[in-house]
Amino acid sequence: MGIELSAFASRDVFLDYDHEEVTFRWDHRTGTVFRKFYGVTESEQPVPADNRLYNDAVLYGREISKEQYEKGFDRR
Repeated sequence: MGIELSAFASRDVFLDYDHEEVTFRWDHRTGTVFRKFYGVTESEQPVPADNRLYNDAVLYGREISKEQYEKGFDRR
């Protein structure tokens, strides 16, 4: 798994890391990472790019669409 790193330079990237029930949004224009936990409405928060969960999501998560990120995921 993992995400092709070149994607981060050219576009926004949306990630799901279901192991920790969290999603991330990389805003390539500002270089900002945002985090949302499953089942928590209005929970998007900026986090540092060296955040452990974010880096785990880059390495072991999966890319999702903008629509999936915006809709969110329910807790299982």
